[in-house]
Amino acid sequence: MAPDPNRTAGGASGSGTTKEGKDDASAKKKVENEDLSDEDLALKQQLELYVERVQDPDPGLQKVALESMRQEIRTSTSSMTSVPKPLKFLRPHYGTLKAYYETMSESDLKKYLADILSVLALTMSAEGERESLKYRLLGSDGDIGSWGHEYVRNLAGEIAQEYAKRQSEEAPIDDLMELVQQIVAFHMKHNAEPEAVDLLMEVEDLDMLIEHVDKTNFKRTCLYLTSSARYLPGPDDLLVLDIAYMIYLKFEEYPNALQIALYLDNLQYVRQVFTSCDDLLRKKQFCYMLARHGITFELDEMVADDDEREVMQDIINNSKLSEGYLTLARDIEVMEPKSPEDIYKAHLLDGRASAGASVDSARQNLAATFVNAFVNAGFGQDKLMTVATDSASGGSSGNWLFKNKEHGKTSAAASLGMILLWDVDAGLSQIDKYFHINDTHVNVGALLGVGIVNCGIKNDCDPAMALLGDYTDKEDSSLRIGAIMGLGIAYAGSQNEQLRYKLAPILNDAKTSLDVVAFTAISLGLIYVGSCNEEVAQAIIFALMDRSEAELGEPLTRLLPLGLGLLYLGKQESVEATAEVSKTFHEKIRKYCDMTLLSCAYAGTGNVLKVQNLLGHCSQHLDKGETHQGPAVIGIAMVAMAEELGLEMAIRSLEHLLQYGEQNIRRAVPLALGLLCISNPKVNVMDTLSRLSHDTDSEVAMAAVISLGLIGAGTNNARIAGMLRNLSSYYYKDTSLLFCVRIAQGLVHLGKGLLTLNPYHSDRFLLSPTALAGLVTMLHACLDMKAIVLGKYHYVLYFLVLAMQPRMLLTVDESLKPLSVPVRVGQAVDVVGQAGRPKTITGFQTHSTPVLLAAGDRAELATEKYIPLSPILEGFVILKENPDYRED
Repeated sequence: MAPDPNRTAGGASGSGTTKEGKDDASAKKKVENEDLSDEDLALKQQLELYVERVQDPDPGLQKVALESMRQEIRTSTSSMTSVPKPLKFLRPHYGTLKAYYETMSESDLKKYLADILSVLALTMSAEGERESLKYRLLGSDGDIGSWGHEYVRNLAGEIAQEYAKRQSEEAPIDDLMELVQQIVAFHMKHNAEPEAVDLLMEVEDLDMLIEHVDKTNFKRTCLYLTSSARYLPGPDDLLVLDIAYMIYLKFEEYPNALQIALYLDNLQYVRQVFTSCDDLLRKKQFCYMLARHGITFELDEMVADDDEREVMQDIINNSKLSEGYLTLARDIEVMEPKSPEDIYKAHLLDGRASAGASVDSARQNLAATFVNAFVNAGFGQDKLMTVATDSASGGSSGNWLFKNKEHGKTSAAASLGMILLWDVDAGLSQIDKYFHINDTHVNVGALLGVGIVNCGIKNDCDPAMALLGDYTDKEDSSLRIGAIMGLGIAYAGSQNEQLRYKLAPILNDAKTSLDVVAFTAISLGLIYVGSCNEEVAQAIIFALMDRSEAELGEPLTRLLPLGLGLLYLGKQESVEATAEVSKTFHEKIRKYCDMTLLSCAYAGTGNVLKVQNLLGHCSQHLDKGETHQGPAVIGIAMVAMAEELGLEMAIRSLEHLLQYGEQNIRRAVPLALGLLCISNPKVNVMDTLSRLSHDTDSEVAMAAVISLGLIGAGTNNARIAGMLRNLSSYYYKDTSLLFCVRIAQGLVHLGKGLLTLNPYHSDRFLLSPTALAGLVTMLHACLDMKAIVLGKYHYVLYFLVLAMQPRMLLTVDESLKPLSVPVRVGQAVDVVGQAGRPKTITGFQTHSTPVLLAAGDRAELATEKYIPLSPILEGFVILKENPDYRED
């Protein structure tokens, strides 16, 4: 408001008049008027005159007064920093106008007045009266946008309340929906997409959105839809994603549509995306996305040209993964094989630790085997297993193999599969020699190695099936386990019918030993992960019912409920029938089964109610014999890992469990923390785990050490590496803990820092079911460290291979050859619902591809010369040349 030159003079005369003791009311009015400038005073009197005129019997005068009043209000609602003056001055007359409105006869003028009352109600109506909406519906059908943004917003809020009320009374809602149409159109025009979406969610009519989006705002609308889906209760979340999918298809934004199709796990939609798009290059990009998600998908009629189809099927089958990964390794210059000693860096520690290590103990050699496998994973060469035979050592790979005792040889032979990961041809030819050694343990390792080499790679001639198929029915139970576990890893997520016929009978054969049954359940769970397959579920349920009471106490029995749970991974309500059946199990395993099924079914959904349920089970103080709280704790992490907020809250809840929980809970907490921050070393979690790694209870300490490895997996994190080195000298006398420290050291340097274990990809939007299944299986095995991981089943650690993926961005040209371009890599920023075109990354550095992406990083092209065919730069991205690009 402009300063008023006449202010002081007016004030003086005003104070004079009060002294003369005039009538109090008029004095008060005067003083009120004193605070107003001349123009405000004029406006106030003007408006009061209009109010009187509106009540005039002459309709002509009424019309003029309403027009003028309307004009005043309209011109003032343009800015909304404070209550507009006309609304302020009309406040005392709101009641009068309302009363007069009731006496008017039906006419256009009455509607006119209703419009004005509706706007006045914006600031004056009592809370919850919804008068603004009431008069709006009684008023004329004019354009609501002209009364300003705030008015439209207020209306939207009142509509939501009114809708809920009418729904409960089952009253008609047609008049509301007409208004909703107008409001949504207004919001979409004025860049308020989130508000439009919120209103439509309130009135349960999201389909209306599809007709209102256009080329300019569909991206922001869909971004808001997909991000809000995480926080909505089911079935609304799926509905919202469905709408986003439709919108993306409508605007031919196929890669985004494909991501939503994968999130919904809807193969129908995936096919639709393929058939809707007719650009071959874009289809190849889809193939890379499917391959990264680890989904089995047959391109039959969708691609007409046979050669092209073969190229694409190869991409989906991941045959190019090894090649791309080695390209990355050469570019970063880490091809040189590393030995376990390079990882332990014992020379950095003081004397006592390294002195004790000179003895060649089998346990230490076993640890070195795993470290070597993890560190050189996928590189095809190392210093223990693949040393060229023509050198002076005379085939030292054989020597290292036999430096391991009995079942240690199994892991040693299988580690060759890990080193040659994804390279099926070279892998099979190198592993082949172990089949001819007359030593069962080595043969078991070879079988497992074949499975590992084929992990995530599909092949038309099914080498894994051919090599391992005959071993599943051998007499020797360890050979059977090797073959069954190998098949589970090689065919994870493929839902292969042939394997079901092969493996399901093993479960229900009374003569089969318990460990074979346990691994068969897990393998079937992996092959049919998230498929809700009835037959497999039935077979596992019967296997659980057939176990004697003594067997139910065995450590490996815990893998049976997990195999059952994996069938329902992330499938929410679909688990309920099976969960009912599990209530009939023996009480020893009943609760364990219940927790496992619940946590698997809601894994990655972020469902708050399920987290509360699981926390409830953890808060009870039970007798020593109870085991079901372990899976409940891991379950909290599985459900809450879906989004950042839930993740932070879960970390805090787990801290409480550490303080108040019983021992069996404390043993699981580090594992849960490891899963929440997998390959993402958050400092607070790192400190908690570091504290727990010195715990008096050795089981807690072991779990914490392994988890330090998991949160640092593939990051080469120097701080964790330092912690583990210190732990290795602290525990140099305790072989079990030292073994765990070594495993963790191997994990931190996974693939020399080029791999990640994070099951989430594509900007943390998609969760790879096979990756999560592998992690969860390994964590469940770690719930009983002493019996499983430190016993003779240490090869369960190889289940981690299911989650290993290169954390790279590799750009390729149109003929799929690597192409180096500059990219900016920085911390990803959440830009949902922000105005304008905000930056999506912060604190970036410019590199040329291929580049590594850490947890929470995002990349964007730093050149206009190419257009990426995928909206999210991760993994393999095809670039096509930008036709509009001009060199400066």
